[in-house]
Amino acid sequence: MSEDVRDVRDDLLAEAIRLREQGRQEEARARLVELAARHPADAEVAYQTAWAHDVLGLEAEAVPFYERALAITGPAALPAEDRRGALLGLGSTYRVLGRYEQAVATLRRGTEEFPEDGALRTFLAMALFNTGEHHESTRLLLNLVAATSDDAHVRRYRRAIEYYARDLNETV
Repeated sequence: MSEDVRDVRDDLLAEAIRLREQGRQEEARARLVELAARHPADAEVAYQTAWAHDVLGLEAEAVPFYERALAITGPAALPAEDRRGALLGLGSTYRVLGRYEQAVATLRRGTEEFPEDGALRTFLAMALFNTGEHHESTRLLLNLVAATSDDAHVRRYRRAIEYYARDLNETV
């Protein structure tokens, strides 16, 4: 991409993000759809376009943009923080659309790439619940609560919670 084309792309992308931040979601979406058509191999544009659809409740329309953003590899790939957001956004969107197996696969990939991200683990737990994997869903949530809770009572019982999270059916 030439420097002039890159500058125009950067300006248009910044303008669309500004519109979204100002609450002008539909205008931002329209600009991003146009920009994505001009730059189909641009991961950042695809991610921002997916996000613009999601914010408006247009989940089905967001999916191809999320998928495109995540498929681009190499130097044009999303930076780590945006990749994390795209994995969460796509996984969550699949779940909302009832595409539970795809949600689980996407969110698992996200938790493998970003194991410390509690939001990814939480959305994975929800998707696992939807697929009937209640034990694993509860295990994930219990471990997350045990590891991140500021509640003094939960902290006091952290080891016990983590122990029982491994097997909720265990009895004496």
